[in-house]
Amino acid sequence: MHVDHAAATTGDFASAFARAAADPGLRARLDAAGVRTEEVRSPADLDALPVQSKDEMVAQRSHVLSGPAPARIFQSPGPIYEAQPAGEDPWRWGEALASAGMRAGDVVINCFGYHLSPAGAMFDEAITAFGATVVPAGIGSQQLQVDAIRDLQVRGYVGLPSYLKALIDLHLSTGGTEEDFPVEFALVTAEPLPPSLRAELERCVPIVRMAYGSAEAGLISYEDGEGPGMVQGAGIVVAVCGIRTGEPRDAGEGEVGVSLVRETAPLVRFGTGDLSAWVLDDSGAPMTDSAGRRRLVGVLGRVGQAVKVRGMFLHPAQIRTVVSSLPRVAALRFVIDREQHRDAVVCEAVPAAGDAESAEAVLAEVAERIRTQLRFRAEVRAVEAWEGDELIVDRRTWD
Repeated sequence: MHVDHAAATTGDFASAFARAAADPGLRARLDAAGVRTEEVRSPADLDALPVQSKDEMVAQRSHVLSGPAPARIFQSPGPIYEAQPAGEDPWRWGEALASAGMRAGDVVINCFGYHLSPAGAMFDEAITAFGATVVPAGIGSQQLQVDAIRDLQVRGYVGLPSYLKALIDLHLSTGGTEEDFPVEFALVTAEPLPPSLRAELERCVPIVRMAYGSAEAGLISYEDGEGPGMVQGAGIVVAVCGIRTGEPRDAGEGEVGVSLVRETAPLVRFGTGDLSAWVLDDSGAPMTDSAGRRRLVGVLGRVGQAVKVRGMFLHPAQIRTVVSSLPRVAALRFVIDREQHRDAVVCEAVPAAGDAESAEAVLAEVAERIRTQLRFRAEVRAVEAWEGDELIVDRRTWD
């Protein structure tokens, strides 16, 4: 696994790892792989460990309240409960925000959700730790959010790129101009940023930067404006791993694997499920910044069947869970497209036998269950059947 930070000296890493290895889940993985703690001197010594999937991590992790009381507990589909790491800016997003232009004293609108999922809290912690002020907007009430941006002269934005476009469109349609939109920088993540959308955002926002992270690891990489792709964040070890072998690779696509050597909830050779690759220089070697940190090209897809819809993961297993809770529904399928730089989601529902006459009530029930269980909205249509066995059809293109 590539060592990408000057701070990860042999002695520092070895001592930090010795403390992290007290975690029962990590201890069990080390024992199973025959890795002795005292033999681990650098991240490369951990390559004998298989890449750990999220499902495996959850199965091995002890109860979320077994250690010191966390500031927050989050719930992701499953349900899976995860505790907020300790410390200021525990997900380390401040580095990416500073690179995008955030300054102490700025007012920043945070348009990530605050309910159950960690994204809103991640950026809230980073912004306040930096000495800036948060407008905790979340998603929804767009007119009120545009009013706040204008009234408070909000200088920064964090959230989905498509949501920023919706706010800009509303600003322009209600008397605003490109010149008087006060936001000067935006850090966007959780969905792709195609060149066409970036160009539209930059008409109103001078600096738009893309970042990449996960609920477990926080910041992984971010655009720094000094080179192609996204440079790795400080304090995290990143690898591009062969999907079947888990072996770190210097060229070609693979699964992003990360390690955070910390005493509470350490991540070691954790597989994010995202596909990426290193940016290569003219010689075919991975490109680095002045500190020797490699650059990722960005998220190229997913290893498994899950897809991201409006910043939230959707997995076939979740769809099956929703169907099992709806006795008047025989099957569901989600068809995802992209319209005006926004995800368009249609849920095709097959009513159970004998429920054709009450299709309207069935569709309303399905729509409500999608909103409450999957945490997004979808247009629901009744169908008799469909070809194939895919539960998620992703027709989006990112040009």
